[in-house]
Amino acid sequence: MTNFARHTVFGLVLLLSAVSVGRGAIRVVAQVSTSRDIYAGERFVYSVVIDGHDKAAWVDTRPLERYAPQLVESRNVSQTSIQIVNGRTTQNTTKRYVMGYSLQVESPSKINIPSLDVVVEGKTYRTNPITVNIQKPGMTKLIALNVTLSQEKCYVGQPILFTADFSYAAQIADTQFNLPALDGGKFGFENPDVIVSQAREYDLGNGTTVMISKDRTTRDGQQFERLRMQKILIPKAAGMLKFDPATVSANVAIGQTRSRDGFFGDFFGSRTQYKRFVTGSEPITLNVLPLPQQGRPAGFTNLIGHYTISASASPTEVSVGDPITLTIKIAGGRLLKHIQWPDLDKIAAMAANFKIPTDKASPVIENGVKVFTQTIRAENADVTEIPPIPLAYFDARKGEYAVARSKPVKLDVSPTRKLTIADFEGRDFAPINKKVEVVKKGLSANYEGPDVLVNMSFSPLSAAASPGYALLWSLSFAAMVISALTKLATRTSPEKIARRRRKNAASKAIKQLKKIRPADDAAGSELMVAAMRQYIGDRFDRMAGSLTADECRGIIVDAAGDIEIADRFRQTMTACEQSRYASAQADASPQQVKEVIRLIAAIEKAAK
Repeated sequence: MTNFARHTVFGLVLLLSAVSVGRGAIRVVAQVSTSRDIYAGERFVYSVVIDGHDKAAWVDTRPLERYAPQLVESRNVSQTSIQIVNGRTTQNTTKRYVMGYSLQVESPSKINIPSLDVVVEGKTYRTNPITVNIQKPGMTKLIALNVTLSQEKCYVGQPILFTADFSYAAQIADTQFNLPALDGGKFGFENPDVIVSQAREYDLGNGTTVMISKDRTTRDGQQFERLRMQKILIPKAAGMLKFDPATVSANVAIGQTRSRDGFFGDFFGSRTQYKRFVTGSEPITLNVLPLPQQGRPAGFTNLIGHYTISASASPTEVSVGDPITLTIKIAGGRLLKHIQWPDLDKIAAMAANFKIPTDKASPVIENGVKVFTQTIRAENADVTEIPPIPLAYFDARKGEYAVARSKPVKLDVSPTRKLTIADFEGRDFAPINKKVEVVKKGLSANYEGPDVLVNMSFSPLSAAASPGYALLWSLSFAAMVISALTKLATRTSPEKIARRRRKNAASKAIKQLKKIRPADDAAGSELMVAAMRQYIGDRFDRMAGSLTADECRGIIVDAAGDIEIADRFRQTMTACEQSRYASAQADASPQQVKEVIRLIAAIEKAAK
């Protein structure tokens, strides 16, 4: 069957299903697009189409569990048509909602997807069964895949670099990646801190992103283009982890073909001919060991690897109270973003001799080093140095805890000169005679007698009648009247306040989210959860303080009708809440902040 015929059949199915549904009736249909062949190891979309309804429904996906279902689409596709007959306008609306699930079959076969139960407005409907032919893709040396881990053994919480190199020596199209190591909940994921300059973030199609770069390589004497995909894996639990081989399937150009149409074939020339091929990597294993409890030092923040710390200060010759810029640099490990601010207040010599502000500047990562900058001030002239700053970590190479320390920074602190009255009055000021002398006569000596006395008595009636006081009283009265009129004009009802709160909910939440910085550490996750909870409360007139992740999901589903957005919102909120109680105080990453902002924008669009 040609691609045109497949699209035609699929379109007729949708058309017939729409025609067969009467006004107000509901019909549920299952569909799999046959616009192209489906190959083993690839994901394809199984759709549940609800005709006569424009909101998401509950689908029992248990019969699909063997195919690892993932919800990839949940949207309203209702259409409105207008007909004008003999000057009379008729408007018809066709309600339809589509929920798509990505499925995967590992081996070539003909599978039978059974009927699913779908609950719409309290009533249960059943989809039609579907038969899908899963084909075996071809093998070729024109494409190759190699997957590696930076090490075969690590500890819980230790960042591991995952690298997948996809090489190809021909023109390719419609590429699909299946990387089992990036699926499931066995790892936390982060993008590497140090990558090549031309690398960019790439979405594999299932919500998982990797950093991808492109270069050239040689295999068996032949030039290949190479796509390098990298991701940081952070194991959550101990154990021997085994991963199935990763696979890549792609349409590979195998030659040129000329159109059979005599005229158009000469006019348009030849077309590239493609064939579907697949390549796979070797299976990989990772032995994850638990962190020992014995010997864990104070201040350990789950840094695992090998780290160094250094400190410098400027200036080093100061007076008591002068600002000193302290710069701390920490290097080592594959992931620097989780390194927290050194707790200077807990260093006894620092707390006793220096004034340390509570506000901290955001750290930066430069050339594989995380740089912290802080202004401190010496509080006495006895200070001779900035003491060593400790950094506790677990040395994965030796299998034991260690504490790295910076070298002390020598200081020359002078006492502060005390200011005297002379400093304020000036050096050449001559002190006055403190003895009080009686001035005889003076100006008052020129006037004598009762005429010098003036009647200074006060009368309220005479004051009220005077022009000056009349003006004062009139201005006060006018100000009071204007204030009352202004208050009446600007009086806001509770309905207006609620409407304004709903309107500003998104911008307010986005503003709060953009203030979150990686240096906030665990507080970043709390700030993110608070912003998400406050947004739902303001936007949908709920009490924000008591909202749970599940309640937020239900509110989004009811208001926006989008299950996928609601699930992603709940998952992000739950992950942030859990990070507050994890052994490693995970911060709110810029990627998480961007994801929440995208979710808020999607909710705003869907809830209108």
